[in-house]
Amino acid sequence: MQHVRVRPGARQEYDIEIGAGNLDNLGQTARRVLPPQARRVALISNRRVFDLYGRRAVSALQAADLTVSTWLMGEGERYKSLRTLERALAFLSAAGIERSDAVVALGGGVVGDLAGFAAAVYLRGIAFIQVPTTLLAQIDSSVGGKTGVNTAAGKNLIGAFHQPRAVLIDTATLETLPQRELTAGWCEAIKQGAVGSRKLFDQTRRFLSSYAPASAHQPPVDAAEALIALIAAQCAFKASIVSGDEREQIDRSDHRSRRILNFGHTVGHALEAVTNYRRFRHGEAVGYGMLAAGELSARLKLFNTSELELLYNTVRLAGRLPRADDLEHAEIIDALARDKKSVGGHIKWVLLERLGRARIVDGKEISPRLVRAALRAALRENS
Repeated sequence: MQHVRVRPGARQEYDIEIGAGNLDNLGQTARRVLPPQARRVALISNRRVFDLYGRRAVSALQAADLTVSTWLMGEGERYKSLRTLERALAFLSAAGIERSDAVVALGGGVVGDLAGFAAAVYLRGIAFIQVPTTLLAQIDSSVGGKTGVNTAAGKNLIGAFHQPRAVLIDTATLETLPQRELTAGWCEAIKQGAVGSRKLFDQTRRFLSSYAPASAHQPPVDAAEALIALIAAQCAFKASIVSGDEREQIDRSDHRSRRILNFGHTVGHALEAVTNYRRFRHGEAVGYGMLAAGELSARLKLFNTSELELLYNTVRLAGRLPRADDLEHAEIIDALARDKKSVGGHIKWVLLERLGRARIVDGKEISPRLVRAALRAALRENS
């Protein structure tokens, strides 16, 4: 077991608990972080995850003398919507959830974002616990308090900052992930190393080189230990960024701003939008987005071409990405213009000075011609 402390504010500290078989400790964790008056827990998941892990989660919570009500949402980004949120809130009300009770999110990033947002707005905010079961959610979306839903106008345009009371990670859940979900998670892991720490980037690359993208499936003993250590290191990095810039202050553009975590997301979100969230897993789209940002960095003479090639090679280690070279560049660029991270009408691009250090560049300094060239090069990757 490893622990990472997140300190987004003096009254908001919480722990990330990481270990194999950790799901059986859910009841103990809930009792430790919830108020003594807590009687009920609303467990939000989807059918696939609940069939695998729901009964263990419910049993652990019931063993802690908590009454559990369960609600299963649809699977996939298209269900992270206002309509689904409305149904989740109706479920919380029907289950008799009170202000001293809590929501538990059991699943990947879609479940965590939707359940966290429901917890943020129900009764003006109740406690929730993240139990992420995908690699991407374990190292990224479950840490930092961002919750929200998608709309036709774009991804995560409606949401709230609502920190969990705890994040409980059971690395054994990765053994049942489809390969594409692992690839998506490894792309996010590469992203965090690329923008924040060359040491973390190298640690991630070594793990992928040693155990291959399918490393979570029946891993050897040393891989299981290395996996826990890597996830802990990834979470520690994300926690350090969140602790220094919880709400992504718009006046910050330094290399420790929370904005650096958007590396690859500007193009990634656009790719998801133009394909109606049906072609790419989120991390897969971010994989292409990283390559596009890397290409843009190199064309602006910020980033060495040898490091760009290393970035390409490391993304390839994560696994094959879906085809993207058939997408219309004009549609992608139009979607870029609606990026929610824009300030003053301009995109704030997260680019690279080197692997391990990001630079935030105002979009007005980048010509459309360079953006098109970067997209053309990056989207050819798996053609």
